[in-house]
Amino acid sequence: MALGSGIFLIVIGAIAAFAVDDAIEGVDLGMIGYICMAAGVVAIVISLIANQQRSNTSHTEIRDEHVDEHRVEK
Repeated sequence: MALGSGIFLIVIGAIAAFAVDDAIEGVDLGMIGYICMAAGVVAIVISLIANQQRSNTSHTEIRDEHVDEHRVEK
């Protein structure tokens, strides 16, 4: 989920920073674009770290030594 959100933020930030020429009074769209791209990179890094930690887990198998008490020896 965070990986897709990070990519989305990078794309929206790049559009705001490089493709939009309109100006809004008191708002610097270029800076907002750069902030969105930085937030996207941070989201991707956090997502990759979380996935790496998930893949490093180890599982142990618990074996139950069941003895058949109804077995009759001859």
